[in-house]
Amino acid sequence: MVKLTMVARVTDGLPLAEGLDDGRDMHDAEFYKQQVKALFKNLSRGQNDASRMSIETGQYVFHYIIEGRVCYLTMCDRAYPKKLAFQYLEDLKNEFERVNGAQIETAARPYAFIKFDTFIQKTKKLYQDTRTQRNIAKLNDELYEVHQIMTRNVQEVLGVGEKLDQVSQMSSRLTSESRIYADKARDLNRQALIRKWAPVAIVFGVVFLLFWFKSKIW
Repeated sequence: MVKLTMVARVTDGLPLAEGLDDGRDMHDAEFYKQQVKALFKNLSRGQNDASRMSIETGQYVFHYIIEGRVCYLTMCDRAYPKKLAFQYLEDLKNEFERVNGAQIETAARPYAFIKFDTFIQKTKKLYQDTRTQRNIAKLNDELYEVHQIMTRNVQEVLGVGEKLDQVSQMSSRLTSESRIYADKARDLNRQALIRKWAPVAIVFGVVFLLFWFKSKIW
């Protein structure tokens, strides 16, 4: 059964549309949505080259296709046929490109195409029951094969992004620490100069005052 559906722009991970009723029967829907957003973030960095992939996560599987700089993703039960999941995504892709294709690159706010939910819900209903004549025919369609689509684990996929985040954070921390050390070094140099030249300045000051007083008296 199809559980979640989300569409995002690959170049920056911006969510464009999703099924508004998705996940209402799941107590942990938000957890999986956060995983999807993390996956979109990874894709925006160009970390996954595959245009089609299945990713196992708990008792579910994410399936996605990337085309025209847009990622179409759905989450299904593990038992749900992989072939149907990708044909469902193909239907979404074809309609999304037809209706919104010219506006994808210029979309500036999240969920700019939220009205696409109507098509998502209508299409999802067609794919929910795998026993319908329509879906059985799709499963038997030999022209549409999914055997070569890679399947990976979500920790394996997202772990790459987490490691890069850690490297980025470490780099930022080192840069910040370097600035702190540089500031401290400047302060120490300033204090050393003050200690070195302060006595000289005091002596000159005293001599100047003596001459000034002497000139006033005379």
